[in-house]
Amino acid sequence: MKTLYGIDSVPNDWPASAVSIGKFDGVHAGHRAVIAELKAIADREQLATVVVTFDRHPLALLSPATCPSALVSAQQKLDLIAETGVDATLLLEFNHALSRLPPREFIERILVTALHARVVLVGRDFRFGTGGAGDIAMLRDLGTEFGYEVALIDDVKPDGQRRVSSTWIRELLGSGAVTEAGRLLGHLPSVRGVVVHGAARGRELGFPTANLSADSDGLIPADGVYAGWLTDAGSRYPAAISVGNNPTFDGVAQKQVEAYVLDEVDLDLYDHVVEVSFVERIRGMVAYSGIDPLIAQIRDDVVRVRVILGRESLS
Repeated sequence: MKTLYGIDSVPNDWPASAVSIGKFDGVHAGHRAVIAELKAIADREQLATVVVTFDRHPLALLSPATCPSALVSAQQKLDLIAETGVDATLLLEFNHALSRLPPREFIERILVTALHARVVLVGRDFRFGTGGAGDIAMLRDLGTEFGYEVALIDDVKPDGQRRVSSTWIRELLGSGAVTEAGRLLGHLPSVRGVVVHGAARGRELGFPTANLSADSDGLIPADGVYAGWLTDAGSRYPAAISVGNNPTFDGVAQKQVEAYVLDEVDLDLYDHVVEVSFVERIRGMVAYSGIDPLIAQIRDDVVRVRVILGRESLS
């Protein structure tokens, strides 16, 4: 996949394209349905496939106090879109200049002049231009003028009622329901960050952990212990993952992500950028009366992680 950073980076000879536009936060099952349909249309019409998205949620600029937490960072989003096999992603910086583009200019500059759109695929609630003034009717009217067709795709509703959305996935992660969130995402929820030095309590207990930096990318699920995976430079390791503050000890910062990699005693991950993915929540965070009951609980957690990940590997 080619990544285009801003419309000025689109080559003048960019081919005729099938284009979809949206926030694509999480690149969830609904987004993947859009991209699958986009690719099908492009194959039939012999067009390039382009996803147009933004480097942040528009509300991060327009109304920070009401902006929801992003499920993934811009780079995670680009990586997830790349996995779908589209030809290119155009990543736009959502700044004041872009937010003030009138709907007609938005379409003409981005879809028509830059990407030579022949088909534009969007959801039924798509809005564009200053204040979201542009709607589907306007998009179609401009398509008649500029020579592109508009295709709509229905919402994905796994339960037949509620559509897959980033909001629903945030709710699930906020309650620790990572398995259910993963089903809606179409991939495991994950965070990405640099492994930093911690207090070494895990090593002292016999369970050394890789501690992610506080500025890690991705939405961290609710406090608790999870079965999951740690991926480092393409190598994936089974892991027991702790999220939150360890209430057994004093002075532990909130919302730490620590991953104990099973059966890898000499693995040095310091300063590596790793991905920690969540498969299933084992339990909530509990304060223990001492070190011995904590160690016994961690041993039990590790046994449960083996069972869960073994079951996942066989599925």
